[in-house]
Amino acid sequence: MTHLPDAPDDPMRLLAVRDTPLSPDEVYAAVGDDAAGGTALFVGTVRDHDGGRPVASLAYNAHPGAEAELRRVAEKVAADFPVRAVAAVHRTGHLAVGDIAVIAAVSCPHRAEAFAACARLVEDLKHEVPIWKRQIFVDGDEEWVGAC
Repeated sequence: MTHLPDAPDDPMRLLAVRDTPLSPDEVYAAVGDDAAGGTALFVGTVRDHDGGRPVASLAYNAHPGAEAELRRVAEKVAADFPVRAVAAVHRTGHLAVGDIAVIAAVSCPHRAEAFAACARLVEDLKHEVPIWKRQIFVDGDEEWVGAC
């Protein structure tokens, strides 16, 4: 499910948990705002190693309430920073090395605010939104990693 703005002045522009590939262009376009002087965009990808072990792929699972929690996290960031617009999407399902797992973007009046708000959005998403990661290593071992 995808959340789009409830009202024209709603800074929550795009919030979604999806099992389809993610697009940086879509997320960047969602936070466009003529009053914003800075836009920060973060793209998280699947890397080929973790803890010194080669990773073959990942699988993400989300709780049915994950999008509601994503909205709560985004609203808190918007309340704590002068956010003009915010967007975040997270992938679920099986991802290969190099695939995009998460994209977050924030636009604010100034660049420092945009950087800080986007960093906070990504950190809070990782720690508070109920999305879990299963790492599949090249040797066939697997491990679950807490919240995404």
